[in-house]
Amino acid sequence: MPLLLNRNDVISVLTMKDCMKVVEKAFAELSNGTAVLPLRIGITPPDGLALYMPAYLKEMGALACKVVTVYKNNPSKYDLPTTIGKVLLQDPETGNVICIMDGGYLTAIRTGAASGVATCLLARKEDGQTAGIYGAGVQAKMQLWAVAEARKLSKALVYDVSAEAASKFAEEMSKKLNLNIIAVSDADMLTDCDIICTATSSPTPLFDGTKIKKGAHINGIGSHTPNARELDTEIIKRSKFIGDSKEACFKEAGDIMIPIAEGAISAEHFYAELGEIITGKRNGRIHNDEITIFKSNGLAIQDVATAKLIYDKAIEAGIGTMIDI
Repeated sequence: MPLLLNRNDVISVLTMKDCMKVVEKAFAELSNGTAVLPLRIGITPPDGLALYMPAYLKEMGALACKVVTVYKNNPSKYDLPTTIGKVLLQDPETGNVICIMDGGYLTAIRTGAASGVATCLLARKEDGQTAGIYGAGVQAKMQLWAVAEARKLSKALVYDVSAEAASKFAEEMSKKLNLNIIAVSDADMLTDCDIICTATSSPTPLFDGTKIKKGAHINGIGSHTPNARELDTEIIKRSKFIGDSKEACFKEAGDIMIPIAEGAISAEHFYAELGEIITGKRNGRIHNDEITIFKSNGLAIQDVATAKLIYDKAIEAGIGTMIDI
């Protein structure tokens, strides 16, 4: 009988710190060849998008598939979230589904966790840095949480097209992280930050790449289609570019695909996958003046590793409901 875990169950056992540990292991497996990661399958029913994301991590003994949908009319027509996700975790020895869990909070945390791992490896190794967060939604919160796990920050600035959303973000996350967070009204104020996270739905660049200071690290999260980008050509040219997956970046990430199409850079500008940095196959930051970018597309290995973590912790805590199918 599979274990059923609802959103509250998942929240009760999943922390950013623990998630960062397993996500790092998952990227190491991808680099070492012990992960099986097909590109996600997308289907477009009327008014929506359905994605199917399977993966297998041999060393971690984790096999699962996440089903995630994006329906923009859900809130107004059906009082449902725009994005809905569920994860089916399997026993890799039998193939049997051993757990069905809510995937919304899992997805949010694992996306932040990847940026946290990248920040640990690529940002300057100094305390007291300032983080800049573009966007004030759920993922923006996870980005700041992860960055705060990776580095001891002095403060954070947040910008959103909705000043009210930015203000609420600052109030909520200041309490959560015990950190001075300031909502700003000018997007350019964030270009002087040491660690920048872009977590918006903008299809066009958020800032002028010439204004980013030397030594900055950027986590690019929001854009995930070939024709959309949060980062302009100039900042891509100035930066050492690391992606979660080279294949995914060249098929899904407008942030690098557009500058290549423009002729501003070549495909060789892609420096390394995150797993190559984790395993020491490629060097990360070389000097403090270097600008580094981590481009996150979101990989099923993150979901699978996190689902296995959640399941193990739920079994240990004795939570969830066993169901007979």
